[in-house]
Amino acid sequence: MFSQVQAVLFDLDGTLIDSSPDLGGAANQMRADRGLPPLPIDVYRPMAGAGARGMIGLALGVTPDDPGFTALREEFFVNYEQRMTRETIVFAGVWAMIHELQELGMRWGVVTNKAARFTLPLTQSMPLFASARAIVSGDTTPHAKPHPEPLFEAARRMAVSPAHCVYVGDDERDIVAGLAAGMGTVAATYGYLGSNADPRAWGAHVSIHSPQDLLQLFQAA
Repeated sequence: MFSQVQAVLFDLDGTLIDSSPDLGGAANQMRADRGLPPLPIDVYRPMAGAGARGMIGLALGVTPDDPGFTALREEFFVNYEQRMTRETIVFAGVWAMIHELQELGMRWGVVTNKAARFTLPLTQSMPLFASARAIVSGDTTPHAKPHPEPLFEAARRMAVSPAHCVYVGDDERDIVAGLAAGMGTVAATYGYLGSNADPRAWGAHVSIHSPQDLLQLFQAA
């Protein structure tokens, strides 16, 4: 599975970067605007991968079924847009992992469900992504993960067959999408795993507990 890999694709939030401080900060701004005290960022972290839905749910107890959710989501988006590069950082070990992948002659890219409205400014502001061969957002194609089409689009942009790609993510939908695309799949357990998440049940080919673990897969292949 990992012996003829030519390219590695990654989810973004919770896999390559820790954006929870800025996501939580945007949600806390909503609370502040309503006279509510801030919640600790660690409260938001397990739901960071769920984006606006998760942040608004924690901050205000509102679900997507609420009639006012659409307006609240746009309010959150505006807040996030104003601060999305303020405290977001690359996970420890990711820089070294990307460098080593390139040393092995592999291409790499990003497939995220984050909208291009946020993905493009964010990745353009962070030097890590200068060497990425493809960055596919949640609205780049007509479908978002767990549909495989965004992964197919990334493979096309890198001129690599999906069968020679690996997809790494910290959410079950990442693994579902990767399997549907016929790619090798890697569950990143160091990301935003919620308390109810069980990566062992996702069906990934392998799980890793740090970015360095990914390199060991290719060195052992």
